[in-house]
Amino acid sequence: MIIVTGAAGFIGSCLVSKLNEEGFIDLILVDDFSNSEKMKNLEGKKYSQKIHRDDFIQWLRENQRLVQFVFHLGARTDTTEFNKEIFDNLNLNYSKDLWKVSVEFGLPLVYASSAATYGMGEFGYDDNEASIEKLKPLNPYGDSKNDFDKWALKQEKKPYFWVGLKFFNVYGPNEYHKGRMASVILHAFNQIQEKGSVKLFRSHNPEYKDGEQLRDFVYVKDVVEVCYFLLHHRKNSGIYNLGSGKARTFLDLVKNTFSALNKAPNIEFIDTPIDIRDKYQYFTEAKIEKLKSIGYSKPFYTLEEGVKDYVQNYLEGKKYY
Repeated sequence: MIIVTGAAGFIGSCLVSKLNEEGFIDLILVDDFSNSEKMKNLEGKKYSQKIHRDDFIQWLRENQRLVQFVFHLGARTDTTEFNKEIFDNLNLNYSKDLWKVSVEFGLPLVYASSAATYGMGEFGYDDNEASIEKLKPLNPYGDSKNDFDKWALKQEKKPYFWVGLKFFNVYGPNEYHKGRMASVILHAFNQIQEKGSVKLFRSHNPEYKDGEQLRDFVYVKDVVEVCYFLLHHRKNSGIYNLGSGKARTFLDLVKNTFSALNKAPNIEFIDTPIDIRDKYQYFTEAKIEKLKSIGYSKPFYTLEEGVKDYVQNYLEGKKYY
């Protein structure tokens, strides 16, 4: 059995599809399963059992001998939520419990960390574990992810194989349920369909022109390819960046969305809201040499390739992966 937590969510459901494609159908899906929009992500998928996240740790203790691998992708990911207690419960403490069970029963564990741990990027975007203690996330979500990374590194007892993946700006199918937390591509697509134009935040930094703020956008199909690689790799434990390795502008992103729809770009700029302006990131870019050094050699989708695939094969027909 392979376990996927957060299985009804964006990345989790895409991983379930990838595993199905590779012939893995004895899957245990963990989530709260109460969101009907998220449940559409699981239609047509093959799996053995669904388990509510509240019952999962006990289930794992009772069934650990049947488990081959654990992908822990479930988390509260809302960066606008500022109730620290929610993140302590769902992200930090839950992950600690799963880690301890994985240690006790010798289960390999891959878990989702986040590029949100890097904060404003004042210490760079290098996944050198020695720098993790210095990082200053910008919100409780980033704090929860960084707190778990720090906790994991300090543990004397670790799973025989474990990896924390720092996801950068992931986009792609199965994020329809994410609301304002969905990728800029989904928002741009919806704006183009409704109004024929897209609004982007104006730059308030003299070093960047409007729309030329940079992010590392990584296609979800690349994310699940890396997860699949780790399922078979099972050595070189540690914390790894998972981005494309190439920062691109929001203008690039939106122009490619228009292009995929065979429409001429129509972009207007609006002021970045005051409440987030002082915490707005103007540049993120994953250093992915560490991932490559352990043998991951598959090329990543370019932004052009990823946006075209996402828009034409998923968004236009509201299809799922």
